[in-house]
Formats: sequence, C-alpha cells, structure tokens
Amino acid sequence: MIEVLPQSEGNMLVVKATKKLTNQDYKDVMIPRLEAIIREYGRARFILDLSHDFHGWEASAMWDDVRFGVAHRNSFERMAIVGGPKCAEWGTKLAKLIMNGEIRYFPPEKYDEAYEWVSEYSTAETDVTMDHTEYEPELVESNTGN
Repeated sequence: MIEVLPQSEGNMLVVKATKKLTNQDYKDVMIPRLEAIIREYGRARFILDLSHDFHGWEASAMWDDVRFGVAHRNSFERMAIVGGPKCAEWGTKLAKLIMNGEIRYFPPEKYDEAYEWVSEYSTAETDVTMDHTEYEPELVESNTGN
C-alpha cells in the first residue's frame, strides 16, 4: 500500500509504503504523480519511506519500478530511500549506476535528514523542455503476465 504524504509539493513527491507494494500502487498512484511532476517541472525530487511495516514488492511492482526508473533515468534531481529491507539499500546502490540524479539510502531513524537533503535548494536549472522517455505500462503488463 502506498500513501502520498502532505510534504509532497512542487517537484517533490513523498510517499510512505506499508505492507506490500503492488502493481496497482505504481499504476494508480506513484507513476501518474511522478509523470505529472516531470511534465511540469522537468525533474522530480522523491522520497520513498519504507520504514513503517513494509513487507516488500510484488514481482510486477518491482518490474514497474525498474522500467520507470530506466525510462526516466534523467528525470530525477534527488531521490532518497528511507529504511526497508536490506535489498532496498542494495537497490539504491544499483540505481546509482543507472540514474543520473543523486540517490541516497537513509536508515529509518534518519528520515528527517533524508527529507532535508531531498528538499535542499537546488542551484541547477530545471529544463522543462527536455525530451523525456515515456513510460509504457502496456509493455510492463505484457511482460508480467497481467
């Protein structure tokens, strides 16, 4: 389950994931919100809080995450992953190899530090005319058996 937190404003999306993240969480909440931010601001700032009763991803949701991240590898200014299983920390390290923005993992007790880091003033200009690769959910659906 995913919840958009009230700190989400401007080009920043802050979400809290609990229980298990599903394909529907990505298709109905996370991807549309991030795409809207990217269209309006050019680049997004994102916090994914996994520190409260999080039990992992459905396989199709993990595939959505990878596909969206690769398609939008140039669309994130800063991203923080907070808490979660050990694989979340490893996934953050792998994402650094793919994504062009800054990505950091924070332990659960460092949520405030993660929020501060992601929301810091940026001196980088945002180019909303950038050519962005569009996410194609039908490809994910056909590859996940949905």
